[in-house]
Amino acid sequence: MADSLVYFARQLRKNQTEAEKKLWKYLKSKQVKGLKFRRQEPIGSYIVDFACFENKLVIELDGSQHIEDKENDIERDDWLKSQGFAVIRFWNNEVMNNIDGVLAVIFYFCSNHPPLTPPIKGGG
Repeated sequence: MADSLVYFARQLRKNQTEAEKKLWKYLKSKQVKGLKFRRQEPIGSYIVDFACFENKLVIELDGSQHIEDKENDIERDDWLKSQGFAVIRFWNNEVMNNIDGVLAVIFYFCSNHPPLTPPIKGGG
C-alpha cells in the first residue's frame, strides 16, 4: 500500500489544482520562516496537500468536492491531530482571491508554533 500511496502522491504533484500551484509558489524553497514544506505528502494512509514536519503543520486546500466530503475531512483531521499535527484548511477561492490573507494565517501560525527541537543524541 505504501508504494501505491507514493505513486498516487506523485501523480497529484503532476496534476495540481491552480490553487495548489499558487500556494506552492510561496511555500517552496523555505520562503515561510525558513521552514521546509512538502506538497502532496503521504502521512499514514493519507496524502496531505502541504506538510511542514518541523512545525507539525498540515495545510489543506478544499474545493467544492469537500462540501460533500466533510465527514471524511473530519476523520482525517482527527487522525492527523492524534499524530501531533495541526491542520489549517483554506478554500481554493481564498488562495486564488486572497493569497496575502492566506499567507498571513500561515505566517502567524508558524510564528506562534516554533519548530520542534530534535532530541539531543547520546543521552545525558
